[in-house]
Amino acid sequence: MEQNAGFLASLESLFQTVLVDWVSEVLFFDLAFWDDSIKLPIVVVWLMLGATFFTLRFQFINVRAFRHGIDCVRGRYTRPGETGEISHFQALSAALSATVGLGNIAGVAVAVGVGGPGAIFWMVIAGILGMTSKFAECTLGQKYKTIRVDGHVSGGAMHYLRDGLAELGYARLGKVLSVVFAVMCIGGSFGGGNMFQSNQSFAQFASLIPMLDNTGGAILFGGVLAVVVGLVIVGGIRRIGEVAGYLVPIMCTIYVLTGAVILLMHAGELGAALGTIVREAFAPTAAAGGLIGAMIQGFRRAAFSNEAGTGSAAIAHAAATTDEPIREGIVALLEPFIDTIVVCTMTGLVIVVTGAHLQEGLSGITMTSWAFESAFPWFKVVLGITAVLFAFSTMISWSYYGEQCWVQLFGLRSIPLYKALFLAFAWLGAIFQAQPVLDFGDLMILGMAVPNIIGVVMLSGKIRVALDDYMGRLKSGEMRPVSAR
Repeated sequence: MEQNAGFLASLESLFQTVLVDWVSEVLFFDLAFWDDSIKLPIVVVWLMLGATFFTLRFQFINVRAFRHGIDCVRGRYTRPGETGEISHFQALSAALSATVGLGNIAGVAVAVGVGGPGAIFWMVIAGILGMTSKFAECTLGQKYKTIRVDGHVSGGAMHYLRDGLAELGYARLGKVLSVVFAVMCIGGSFGGGNMFQSNQSFAQFASLIPMLDNTGGAILFGGVLAVVVGLVIVGGIRRIGEVAGYLVPIMCTIYVLTGAVILLMHAGELGAALGTIVREAFAPTAAAGGLIGAMIQGFRRAAFSNEAGTGSAAIAHAAATTDEPIREGIVALLEPFIDTIVVCTMTGLVIVVTGAHLQEGLSGITMTSWAFESAFPWFKVVLGITAVLFAFSTMISWSYYGEQCWVQLFGLRSIPLYKALFLAFAWLGAIFQAQPVLDFGDLMILGMAVPNIIGVVMLSGKIRVALDDYMGRLKSGEMRPVSAR
């Protein structure tokens, strides 16, 4: 047993040094002139600049097309004979299942713990802006989707970076950006989309069953989780869409309703909590890292939670059944609203009104758990089950993201190898310590934004032309809704 523990410790140390620390040097720089403890992620600034550019470029489509997006999800503009494998609702659910995960439970608590309550304010701002990034990249995912030789749809940033930029005369740049994105996405599918989910769900599960809170328990839990995930991902995007379409609404409803009840129980403190969030967003305590610390943590958590600008969701939305790329982009802009503005904000408000962020020794999922348990002592069991379901839903969608990029690099015949590696990382995630897994997941997923935003900005002119045409046809009545489904 001691030899096994030593081997795992060595493996984890190698993981931290080679992958996490190396990538961190590339994507982060130290703001020593503000505070020696603060690191500003260059990629988060990149995401926010991109989101702001898209919001202005497309004239606040995140606001003016919001209602139309809901109508599209309801199937009011879906007609027979369109190309795709899953419905608008299933595509939205599959993409949400990749983002509505433990980042919404544990990640928000990390942001509040490090950046103070003010981080919640910046998280919401980032979510609003991120809606437009999601619109832009998912529109392109549909526009440049292809049908593989096995009959399945394939689309995403690895396609529109290569093919879209080639149309603009930048074929070589497009190929390079496409490969970089694919490598980052595969890494993200193993890290934040897999290992982090397995790790944090085991932590919560072990708190329910203390006898499993050891290496043996982690090995057992990781193995069972890997088997269950494997049973779903073998069915491809159709199976993933079906499972996600069932799980995501249930998970979000239970979690949000429970949080809403807690806020009602603390209705008297809600006004003060909102005041604290806004006040500390601009003048937080020095211990929270100041204004910059709150902003960084809020933007970082929002970016990792909703993944707007990273290009990941475009892979799922490319499989949606539609011949109107703009329509799928409008459906996609609902994701950051649900994920960040609804679910993450609910978590943050519950943490603040219950005072969980003021309790010493709490961080991550334990802080969120304490907040909910302060109102419902039995909620620890519900949160444990919810955490596992959140993790499971995220893992099945990220397996598809990584698989699509893997195929671009290594071909269709190598899919079984990818799936085997994915399931192996699901098992390892339950065993590794949380921080290296969290860091690696953040870095790889956020790193996808570097090539993605370059490409989307360069292709934004094509999106704008298509958007103006689509909205013109919608306003003129040329596109009429059908009965809700």
